[in-house]
Amino acid sequence: MTYPHYLHADHVIHRLWRGEGSPPEVCALLDAARDPRIHPLIRRSHLDFRCLYQGAVPPVLAAAAPYLVSLSPGAAFTREVIELGWGKSWGVFLRSPAILQDLVRHFRRFLRVRNEAGRVLFFRFYDPRVLRLYLPTCTRDELCTFFGPVERFSLESGEEDSMLELSRDREALARRIVYLGG
Repeated sequence: MTYPHYLHADHVIHRLWRGEGSPPEVCALLDAARDPRIHPLIRRSHLDFRCLYQGAVPPVLAAAAPYLVSLSPGAAFTREVIELGWGKSWGVFLRSPAILQDLVRHFRRFLRVRNEAGRVLFFRFYDPRVLRLYLPTCTRDELCTFFGPVERFSLESGEEDSMLELSRDREALARRIVYLGG
């Protein structure tokens, strides 16, 4: 059975802010290249956001860049991103005790990687299809480096009615499937 996207939004929002202790920073890592609606949504969100590209970014590139957006559970933007982008690989969500600027600094380190031949490539880790495949291949040290201050990534599982939560424990990647229907 598939569920309407408004149910996804309610369940995803609940899961993102679920937990103990002080309220975490909950962010969306969004790929504006996935849909022309993403960049304008971010710009009018009234939420704190940063482009992962450094410096003065030309408008054409800014419209297709990756962004980190600090979310609020009651913000219209949060619901809109989930309702419009779920199942379309718009990005991933994360929880962290770190502030937005520290998270931006952390994630900028991963935008470019070298392949076996030494060629520099863009690493689209903010695409849920990429992150789902990449993190299970990481060693314990690689997981520690990649997660850094992030407690948990939440993303599309590849199935419409579920979400994948990825966190790290001491030795390995912890994976949890959360069904969004109830």
